[in-house]
Amino acid sequence: MSKSNVVDDIVQSNSILYKTDEKPDHVIVIKYVPTVGDSKRALDEYTSELMLGGRNTLVIHNTCEDSLLAAPIILDLIIFAELVERIEVKEERDQIFTKLHSILSILSYLCKAPLVPLDTPVVNSLFKQRACLENILRACLSLPPENHMLLEFKTKGKNHVTANGN
Repeated sequence: MSKSNVVDDIVQSNSILYKTDEKPDHVIVIKYVPTVGDSKRALDEYTSELMLGGRNTLVIHNTCEDSLLAAPIILDLIIFAELVERIEVKEERDQIFTKLHSILSILSYLCKAPLVPLDTPVVNSLFKQRACLENILRACLSLPPENHMLLEFKTKGKNHVTANGN
């Protein structure tokens, strides 16, 4: 169920790609098969439209050990949870430092269905989730956040050297 909800959240956050009440044609079915044990078997099929009414379908079969896939993620969650538990922040006008919310939504990068505090937007964009975690770690090192705008290179009147040196 949570994997379907992630797709629904992605669609809702992309109003340019999907109109109201419009969503991609997708079905997610997960079944436990006792005879395969810990082995995870997935069959993913992606269909796209080509010009002149054509269609392209890509089918991927994947077999792997589920617990071996999850173990490094669980270790990262434990390490990051312990680390961010130590972080305290304050705004300039405040007198005391405060800990981060006990629901560590900044760790959503490592979860498929992130929990967030009440009235907090859910962010399912993997890039945004990772950038959030990286920027918090950068702030802990007194480094400025990365915003990926590169605005300093997009203003008029600056003499910039191109990649080939001209």
